[in-house]
Amino acid sequence: MKRRSFMKSMMAASAVAAAPMALMAKEDAPKAKKKGPNDMTYDAAVAAITGGKEVKDSDKIKLTVPEIAENGAVVPVKVEVDHPMEENNYVKAIHILNTKNGNARCVDVMLTPANAKGYFATRVKLGGTQEVVGLVELSDGTFIKAAKSIKVTIGGCG
Repeated sequence: MKRRSFMKSMMAASAVAAAPMALMAKEDAPKAKKKGPNDMTYDAAVAAITGGKEVKDSDKIKLTVPEIAENGAVVPVKVEVDHPMEENNYVKAIHILNTKNGNARCVDVMLTPANAKGYFATRVKLGGTQEVVGLVELSDGTFIKAAKSIKVTIGGCG
């Protein structure tokens, strides 16, 4: 009989301990609408980066991406900016964005004149066919961009 009463008390104690966890899980469920903490659309990302300033298309940005990416998990991207890197006139930041993933911001790179060249290369994940955008901030506070479309055969985000 001692074993039976011990088992009953253990079951009761575990039920009491599990009840708050079940209640907390129900409270968190409505908050889980976002896919991640950095979930952001393309337009929201551009607004966050530029602060609402105008962004102009520019031929000074050489955006190198493949036309077709067989694997969306590793898409090579190069951004090269034809702009001086002088003390008061330089490329301040290069942002690589996409237009359709859950999180539009792929990479944010901050530069100084010590970098000597406005250049950055990386690999990004793309969930499907979409545009990749190189958004560049110059030291005078202006923003320029270049975009290219990439056809992704196998998505890399899911």
